[in-house]
Amino acid sequence: MAIEIKVPVLPESVADATIATWHVKPGESVSRDQNLVDIETDKVVLEVVAPDDGVISEIIKEEGDTVLQEEVIAKFEAGASGDAKADSGDDKKDTASKEDSSKDEKKEEAKEETSSADLDVLSPAVRRLVAEHNLDPKQIPASGKGGRLTKEDVEKFIKDGGASAKSSESKKDSGSAPVSAGLREEKRVPMTRLRKRIAERLVEAQHTAAILTTFNDINMKEVVELRARYKEQFEKVHGTRLGFMSFFVKATVEALKRYPAVNASIDGDDIVYHGYYDIGVAVSSPRGLVVPVLRDADTMSLAEIEAKIREFGEKARDNKLTVEDMTGGTFTISNGGVFGSLMATPIINPPQSGILGMNRMEDRPVVINGEIVIRPMMNVALSYDHRIIDGRESVGFLKTIKEFIEDPARMLLDL
Repeated sequence: MAIEIKVPVLPESVADATIATWHVKPGESVSRDQNLVDIETDKVVLEVVAPDDGVISEIIKEEGDTVLQEEVIAKFEAGASGDAKADSGDDKKDTASKEDSSKDEKKEEAKEETSSADLDVLSPAVRRLVAEHNLDPKQIPASGKGGRLTKEDVEKFIKDGGASAKSSESKKDSGSAPVSAGLREEKRVPMTRLRKRIAERLVEAQHTAAILTTFNDINMKEVVELRARYKEQFEKVHGTRLGFMSFFVKATVEALKRYPAVNASIDGDDIVYHGYYDIGVAVSSPRGLVVPVLRDADTMSLAEIEAKIREFGEKARDNKLTVEDMTGGTFTISNGGVFGSLMATPIINPPQSGILGMNRMEDRPVVINGEIVIRPMMNVALSYDHRIIDGRESVGFLKTIKEFIEDPARMLLDL
């Protein structure tokens, strides 16, 4: 039975999409729910899976083509057998004769074909890990449904040292080949849709908002000691690690309550004051920077914030974030400290009016009560839209965050 493979219904704010990667070829047999193609939008990557066991008979839209929702991109024959599952008797005879004549050559070809077939059925996250560490999927024990390889299987294989042997072999092979000195190579690749969208929004922010940045530094001693004291118990009770981000989210919400203009946005000639606190958390993904949103962050506990941020991080790595995850937001927090940033000026995320930038924590000499002492210090920055936020409000907002982090008990006592 012939079935048309169509582009899924796109999110409301997305007009079209791009065919990113086909994982099968015409004539190949596929199993039910096997990923056929990745379709990239401005915000998320959509996977289209096989509706049943069968064969892809024709691919209509190639990689790089722009498509609309519910547009036909391929044709599928349910129940049919393809190249991967069936061979004719003549082919088998030919294969047998070839094996007799050149066994070594046949073994190498079979190995390459198997590896190619294995890669076709792997998820994007697994394929990326396999490629990054130069692994052979056949050598990795699979625990997924139907014997499929999972991301956890690959990570465990790498952790157990399975990747080291492959890496050393790769280095030996590459070392034996002559390397030309003084090459001036260039590589031109098209921007992904997400990278284009990021570029557009950043330029839009620079052109439409009067962006200013104010800085402060925070003594992290109290939070560091609090985290060290309860870290193990917190993880045992709540099932997630206690990090610094949850403290900053809580402190930010309390500061936004005191300075509502920082939580507002401009709509034409109007200022919209939001009576809720949806905090965007900038997360790095293989496709670029994405900003999933913590809804009603003022009602969330530290454990709920940490668990949600961890979930966002995992979904970002696997390209599983949805449009709903990244829609909205009244204020954003970006933690460049995880990459080693000491001082940075973040760019606001339109139509928001402010963004908090965290940087790396390091021990520095500071003067406290007339004495020079060593304390774990962190630089923070607030970039804001000066059209609706004045200097007094921006400085007061950042100072409030500083006070809450340096004395976290104030958040519990609402002081």
